Amino acid sequence: MKERFVKVYSQGAVNVTEIWVDKETGVNYVFHMGGYSGGLTPLLDREGKPIISTIKSD
Repeated sequence: MKERFVKVYSQGAVNVTEIWVDKETGVNYVFHMGGYSGGLTPLLDREGKPIISTIKSD
């Protein structure tokens, strides 16, 4: 089974911030976790549009 998401950025150990890319759509998501809570949301540009990465075929 092919993985749909790939982690392209990570920082922190206790308070973690990561950027994940959906390999089917190219949409970037930001994930933040601190303590016992976390959240995931699309990463947006200045105009409020989702940031989309170029998808490389495997």
